[in-house]
Amino acid sequence: MATPPDSPIIEEATLIELEEQLNNTSVFPHPRPVALEDLCRQTKFTRQEIRIMYRGFKQKCPEGVVHEDLFKDIYSKFFPHGNSNLYAHFVFKAFDVKSNGAISFKDMLMTLSTLLRGSIYEKLRWTFKLYDLNGDGCITRSELSQIVLAIHELMGKRPQGRGSTKSKDHTDMVFQKLDINQDGVITFEEFIESCLKDEAITKSLQIFDSRSL
Repeated sequence: MATPPDSPIIEEATLIELEEQLNNTSVFPHPRPVALEDLCRQTKFTRQEIRIMYRGFKQKCPEGVVHEDLFKDIYSKFFPHGNSNLYAHFVFKAFDVKSNGAISFKDMLMTLSTLLRGSIYEKLRWTFKLYDLNGDGCITRSELSQIVLAIHELMGKRPQGRGSTKSKDHTDMVFQKLDINQDGVITFEEFIESCLKDEAITKSLQIFDSRSL
């Protein structure tokens, strides 16, 4: 007799397979062994949610990691009317917590936990990391300009050249708002303070506070 698709036997087998994959040194580059229960403790996801996400991850990434080319390809499907290449590059770097050019399942899970279930402060901290392109702890006008350009291309606005007036005006407006003491750089504290005062930003972050996948 065939085993029903949702039987406890198959569910337990899936959990065992997941734990084996997460501990398999041939799957993840320089992995740190992580069991399913550890992932539950380290993230805000349930066992069932992790199981569902792992199935999808394994289908798309049978090698166990996501490299930048695949990440960009997946990202482009969400923004078919724009050029997502540059923005996807920045997002990939933010997901790639080990900076080794590959996103493991744990890397992805930890970041999604922050973006989907984290506090507003945690989401803003991750966004600051995304915008701080060189990771020196502050956002310069040049870095913000690159992010603005990437967002314009992502949305299909296609500004004419990197020095386009529209892109520059947008950068100047946002930078002036975030650089509270007008010293030419945006610190993490300034970023947090400015964003928390902006109702539109806080509401947009709360949209992702979902308890279901």
